[in-house]
Amino acid sequence: QVQLVESGGGLVQPGGSLRLSCAASGSIFSISVMGWFRQAPGKQRELVASISRGEGTYYQDSVKGRFTISRDNDKNTVYLQMNSLKPEDTAVYYCSDFRGSWGQGTQVTVSS
Repeated sequence: QVQLVESGGGLVQPGGSLRLSCAASGSIFSISVMGWFRQAPGKQRELVASISRGEGTYYQDSVKGRFTISRDNDKNTVYLQMNSLKPEDTAVYYCSDFRGSWGQGTQVTVSS
């Protein structure tokens, strides 16, 4: 089972940007789908975006046009570029390989 480590979270003002990274301990080349989830306080964890091995993507409606998911198989890393951030994007963000591996999460706080 691959180990996943997220980074790149932090405090940002509304309208700002962050780029999250998810580094895998092994090759992600053969992993069919990688994704980013988030969980806000008192809410269920939800899928934000995913990317297939063929680089097909899915986005939750609330982030379409603002977030971009990408994967670098050479670096075994998946990214989530988040632009035009809103307070409602505040959550702990997790990456997953949809095969049971999860990272520890990285906190994103959008506040003025």
